[in-house]
Amino acid sequence: MVAALGASGCSTLGKLNPFDGKDGPKETASAGERISIVPADQRLEPAEALKGVDFALPTPVVVADWPLPGGTPEQSVEHVDAAPSLTIAWRKDIGRGSGKGRFVTAPPIAAGGRIFTLDGEATVTAHDANTGAQVWRSSIKPSDNKRDREAFGGGLAYANGKLYASSGFREIVQVDAATGAVGWRTRTEQPIHAAPTVANGRVMVVALDNTLLTFDAATGAAGWTYQALSEPARVLAASSPAVSGDTVVAAFGSGELVALRQQNGADLWNAALSRSTQTSALSEIRDIPGRPVIYQGDVFAVSHSGVFAATDLRTGTSRWSLPVVGVTTPWAAGDVVYVVSRDGQLICAQRDSGQIFWMRDLNEGFKTKKKGSVFGIGGRTVQRPLWSSPILANNRVILTSSTGNLVSVNAKNGEVQKRVKLGAPAIIGPIAAGPMLYVVSDTGQLIALR
Repeated sequence: MVAALGASGCSTLGKLNPFDGKDGPKETASAGERISIVPADQRLEPAEALKGVDFALPTPVVVADWPLPGGTPEQSVEHVDAAPSLTIAWRKDIGRGSGKGRFVTAPPIAAGGRIFTLDGEATVTAHDANTGAQVWRSSIKPSDNKRDREAFGGGLAYANGKLYASSGFREIVQVDAATGAVGWRTRTEQPIHAAPTVANGRVMVVALDNTLLTFDAATGAAGWTYQALSEPARVLAASSPAVSGDTVVAAFGSGELVALRQQNGADLWNAALSRSTQTSALSEIRDIPGRPVIYQGDVFAVSHSGVFAATDLRTGTSRWSLPVVGVTTPWAAGDVVYVVSRDGQLICAQRDSGQIFWMRDLNEGFKTKKKGSVFGIGGRTVQRPLWSSPILANNRVILTSSTGNLVSVNAKNGEVQKRVKLGAPAIIGPIAAGPMLYVVSDTGQLIALR
């Protein structure tokens, strides 16, 4: 999964079912020319005008629940008060970790004093948020699905006492959050590698073929769908939609950022976060694997092809853009927005203008080397560490890495304050619930930090 998220091991994914026999309303995007929205000569560096300039951050607030992958339907939580000492309180097994043919991709969620996780083989587990004790465990893997004997990916969302789980087994499943009992199952034509978003009685999720699917949260009945441009190659991770009022913003493997009306799927605007270069074939992978973030009337998203952009939620007009290659979710709070690039640059940008306050190389001092080589011959190359999406907690930007390290960075000046060894790779962003932060590792562990 580390290699895949870094795009050195990208999956070439064709549309598995080219014959769509379903009836019902569908918005179909037409193919068009992708035009770069980032000037070719734009450089990524701190702005001279912002040197020594302070900026405002909201006051940290304790968050009781984290029911969606990004905490709220907007996928935006400003500033949390959690884990002031950043010490490991406990670690618990959630099931199968990443391995041959399986990957842990689901962010944990929290509601009602419990933490819910999804392992690499579609097993949902509920843990007590304080002690980590297992409350229940339930497999949502279908027993009668002969098409898919192995699958991976998916995620969880919570609303009104129910969990909603998506999976690579081509299903959306409703699960009782108190007991783990399955309520309803709805089959999908394509595998789903992303976590769902639930808002206003509707479950929304992006399938493998770049289709946004919607379902009635109470019954599982399929609703409207939206088909984005097809794309032959994409990053292993996948995005969850963001919702503000009646507007849904979804990101796709084609590099499209699309706003739709939640009631009927009507197309409001479409922006392409695309930037091709002559020096990198990887820029042709246009995927937006991270979640779009809606904050203060703007949508923030970063693409693998090298565009980090702020887009007006109402009109779809680009406010600013930066040449950042990313596979994670930005974090907006107060006057700034934080984003981490694929090569480990943590960037703090002014939210209104996109000018950069500071940059911190999280991989500073790392040298590419070969493991298992003899006199430099043979062996495998150890790649630069990959970093998770950030979270802002108590004036610190906190991230985890593929090398099993957690790092705390001063939110105002970018100075590294603390490093914590987690003991396992972790490239799914931390979440907050109550006084603690929670991290799911690639090996299938839930780690709580106080």
